[in-house]
Amino acid sequence: MPIYEYRCSRCRQDFELLVRAGAAPPCPACDTPTLEKRLSAFAVGRAAPAAASFAPGACGTCGDPRGAGACSMN
Repeated sequence: MPIYEYRCSRCRQDFELLVRAGAAPPCPACDTPTLEKRLSAFAVGRAAPAAASFAPGACGTCGDPRGAGACSMN
């Protein structure tokens, strides 16, 4: 189920809801069913970070819970 952003046409409340396709949710503030679906920020088209930024760093910085040197990156 995707998360959609809405704005209520009556009280102008902005909110997000996890809804099934085709479902018509009411406003959580005033319970009116008349909503305007908004463009989600994640759908705007921001570039993903470079793959190099996900590479683990020097020994001890990969986040292995066993501590520095335990991840066998050497």
